[in-house]
Amino acid sequence: MTAIDTIKQLFYSQVVMVSLSDFNIRTGGSTGWINITSEVQKAVSASSVREGICVVFIPHTTAAVTINENADSDVPRDVDFALNMISPDRREFRHGEGNSAAHTKSSLVGPSLTLIVTNGKLLLGTWQGIWFNEYDGPRTRKVHVRIMGE
Repeated sequence: MTAIDTIKQLFYSQVVMVSLSDFNIRTGGSTGWINITSEVQKAVSASSVREGICVVFIPHTTAAVTINENADSDVPRDVDFALNMISPDRREFRHGEGNSAAHTKSSLVGPSLTLIVTNGKLLLGTWQGIWFNEYDGPRTRKVHVRIMGE
């Protein structure tokens, strides 16, 4: 066996596991942040992936997902305050549903995150949490979690 054959065998012998799970969130108000870190970690644990990547995806146009501080409840309020300054409700908006500010905030924050999984756990900083952001509630929302690795 050549060195190239050995490298190919090692490379192709790695088993990559792929898992997709989802959960629903019922938001309580027109806007708000919900800490979903524990639900995402449950999906990672159930996948049996020890080392890999976790993608969290929100399939909605007026909601988003972000990583931010999870120790001080003023942080979500402050970020919402800043987003409201950037994109307040304006009568000049033309979208017929009247939720253009929510669409703008969702676009700014984003629909997905990619996180590192190591030793079967999400790799997050001491103060970091995964937050679902509602901008047009109350609604029932879906969160998809894709885990890939070994």
